Amino acid sequence: MTLRHLKIFLTVCEKGSMTAAANHLHMTQPPVSQAIAELEEYYGVKLFERFGRKIYLTNEGEKLYSYASHILALADEAQKQLLDLSQNGILRVGASMTIGTAILPFIIKDFYQSYPKTYIQPVVDNTTTIIKMIETAKLDMAIVEGLVSSADIIKIPVYDDELVLICPSEHPYAKKKIIEPHELENQHFVIREEGSGTREIFEAAMHEYNIKWNIAGVFNSTEAIINAVHCGLGFSFISQLLADEAIKRQKVELVKVPKLKIKRKFNIVYHKNKFISNAMEKFLGYCQRYFGSIAYVGVGKNHLFNV
Repeated sequence: MTLRHLKIFLTVCEKGSMTAAANHLHMTQPPVSQAIAELEEYYGVKLFERFGRKIYLTNEGEKLYSYASHILALADEAQKQLLDLSQNGILRVGASMTIGTAILPFIIKDFYQSYPKTYIQPVVDNTTTIIKMIETAKLDMAIVEGLVSSADIIKIPVYDDELVLICPSEHPYAKKKIIEPHELENQHFVIREEGSGTREIFEAAMHEYNIKWNIAGVFNSTEAIINAVHCGLGFSFISQLLADEAIKRQKVELVKVPKLKIKRKFNIVYHKNKFISNAMEKFLGYCQRYFGSIAYVGVGKNHLFNV
């Protein structure tokens, strides 16, 4: 028994004959008769009494008519709801900490202005956690910094970011403004937690330049790191996006290390087997355009980010 059987049955009931139902459904009469016969066999009842050319619903037929009407109405409602969700719908969007702090809220705010019927459920965590959520279908897509090595993840590069060195305002390096990489030797650094893309790239760069360093503290947010540096706990490398605003607020100072460049990509990511709904396709396209605009104009000219 299928929805097609029920639709044919209801049409026969409403049109009063097999022939009229067939004409309405743009079918020939034999398939209509066959569908009714299959329903009667499936339920083990007679649905119609036939007197000459006229047919009349039996008691069992009237009962099925009531159920079939509700079933098809629910099927139509489900189709409309699912179509609406595919066009608008709910998107579970992840972001690693830097992006979740500096960019994602503004993307969502601007996206709602163009697509108010789409609801975004954001999740902000470190890159490792976000990628695991993508792999286990707990997120539809995400925007992350750092390395993504899984072969199951589609990556779309959207922005070139740089990690810059910040130090306490009272530190001698704050006045010096420019230092050599070797001057970071044995210094204390405030860093992100394990699993952070920022930490992974920072540690790789320090290893590449053979710079020994000490951990002054581990924090799971850039805001906490900036406050720790401000309080004199140590240095830190953070995203240029977040450093600019902290420096404007005179919480920390930027120190340039020209011979030590720590660059990375921001990537939009999603699982290779993920079905891309219309809502997700719209958001993907919007994110790409958004990152393209900040790369051209500059983030600071678009928004002031509160850290």
